[in-house]
Amino acid sequence: MRKIINSAFVSLDGVTADPSSWALFDQDAGEEAVQALQALGGMLMGRGTYEYFADVMPSQTGPYPDAMNAIRKYVFSSTLQNADWNNSTLIRDDVVTAVTELKQEDGGDLMMYGYGRLSQTLLAHHLVDEIRFSIHPVLAGGGSAGNGKTLRMKLLGASPAPSGVVALTYQPAAS
Repeated sequence: MRKIINSAFVSLDGVTADPSSWALFDQDAGEEAVQALQALGGMLMGRGTYEYFADVMPSQTGPYPDAMNAIRKYVFSSTLQNADWNNSTLIRDDVVTAVTELKQEDGGDLMMYGYGRLSQTLLAHHLVDEIRFSIHPVLAGGGSAGNGKTLRMKLLGASPAPSGVVALTYQPAAS
């Protein structure tokens, strides 16, 4: 049985939206992302994630865009008219039934990016097997309390507790 993996970027102040405007990417992270994609059997995407990637990836080349363009994509939307990006299949049926069937198929695990409606639906129906949060050392400044400015932080320490809570200590990074 294939696993469903949810992978999401989170800023220190809890922002998950629009990671392209605040997330920190380096060569190591890029290489890890390519290796992860190459090991998968496909990606699960809602309309928003699909539209974002389908708009930028087909015109790009390099290890990550090549892996994203090549991977099988299962797109869940009742509003999209078509999913023309390479290796994309548009699924309009019941999400829970469709994902349950995909999990039963042979092949590598399935991953979805972000924490949107698709992730929340699959979590509510106990279909997500693993959640991977990449916590980025920035205050993205989004949300109701934010000022919209990103502030980079430096990790001073991390301490996991038996409960699963991880205490992180940061200080503002030098400019």
